[in-house]
Amino acid sequence: MTKLKLAIAGLGRIGKIHLDNLLQTPDVEIVAATDPDEGSLQYARDKGVPFTPDTFEEMLGGTQIDAVLICSPTDTHADFVELSAKAGKHVFCEKPLDLSLARVSEVLKTVKEAQVKLMLGFNRRFDKEFRKVRELVKNEAVGIPHLVKITSRDPGAPPVSYIEKSGGLFLDMTIHDFDMARFVVDKEVEEVYAKGAVLIDPAIGDAGDIDTAVVTLTYSDGTMAIIDNSREASYGYDQRVEVFGSKGMVQSNNNFHDSHKLYNNQGIHAALPLHFFLERYQEAYKTEMRDFIKGLENGTMMPVDGNDGLQSLKIGLAAIKSIQENRPVKISEIG
Repeated sequence: MTKLKLAIAGLGRIGKIHLDNLLQTPDVEIVAATDPDEGSLQYARDKGVPFTPDTFEEMLGGTQIDAVLICSPTDTHADFVELSAKAGKHVFCEKPLDLSLARVSEVLKTVKEAQVKLMLGFNRRFDKEFRKVRELVKNEAVGIPHLVKITSRDPGAPPVSYIEKSGGLFLDMTIHDFDMARFVVDKEVEEVYAKGAVLIDPAIGDAGDIDTAVVTLTYSDGTMAIIDNSREASYGYDQRVEVFGSKGMVQSNNNFHDSHKLYNNQGIHAALPLHFFLERYQEAYKTEMRDFIKGLENGTMMPVDGNDGLQSLKIGLAAIKSIQENRPVKISEIG
């Protein structure tokens, strides 16, 4: 079988993860990579990538490519997806597609007209623990879902210089949880009520963002989800999901460095959770790429499409509006 020819734009942390994983995938070939940083380009060359131009446009037109992985900064995503679609290339793009609802709609229109496939990088959908929760809910193991609870806390806040360009907590961090809230129960959100505060670093507030939040979502059938976020958990990366229903409850808890427990006269001691997303979702990133490739090879629907990105962005924008106006906000008010 002919190997799929893939190219990667952006060789930061996520780009390198995808590159390394794809180099171990037998039915694909990484033919090109680009990044404005020379050191990152050298990383790709050292891995055997044959074409490493300085610009995205040069990469797109300089060699035969079936699909492009866009792992560059958020403010490049929309332009790069459009250029790829117009060139007839399938696209995998890290979230978010853009921070503007109008711009996302424009890009999705271009993708549809070009008849190419687009998959968004909501990697948590590919975590085996969260997939198990969705599977059990779908099979009615907990009956009719009534409440969803999602905890997502980072081990430390990113630099303020990153926060200023990221879209803020709701569009950078919580957007994964908004997607998960839709994913685990397969329901659409109708209303958002958010409360936020700056409790960790005043510099985050000076940058116009928050570092701690609680968000209540109401689904179209009246059931609810509660999300809590923090930019800094002293004990590590805290990622938990729970669905409570008419027949029971299913939980997905943290992954740990190991499963040991030490019992002594001072208490019970165990390992901390895995430190951050690269460790916690290491296997999920591999599954994500395998499912993207499978969709390309079989011509099937992508497991996370442009509409999923659009809906999560709407929820994020509603959460921002909710904090600004101190009230619940209907999704119908957004765009």
